[in-house]
Amino acid sequence: MEVLDHAPAVSPDGRAVVFILSIRGREVEGAIACDALEQHFWLPRGADVTRTLKTFENGRNRIVAVAQRKLLARPDEPLWLTVNDFLTR
Repeated sequence: MEVLDHAPAVSPDGRAVVFILSIRGREVEGAIACDALEQHFWLPRGADVTRTLKTFENGRNRIVAVAQRKLLARPDEPLWLTVNDFLTR
C-alpha cells in the first residue's frame, strides 16, 4: 500500500488530515485525527494548515503502516486513525 499522488488535505472542520491510499488496485480515503498528530507526531496544538500537512508528511511512513494494518484488520470499516491506533502494545 502506498499514498498516491493525491495531496493530503486538512478537513474542512480542521480536525483531521484526509489522504488517499492505494490498496489492491483500489483507492481508499483515510483520515488521521489532528489529536493523533499532536500526541504522536509533535504537531503543536492550534497549528496552521501548512504545519499540519508538514507534520503529516514527516510521519507518512508510520501513518501508512498503521493505516495498512487497520485496513487489513477491518477492510469494511472507514479508515479513521485516532490517538489509540498509535499506542504501543
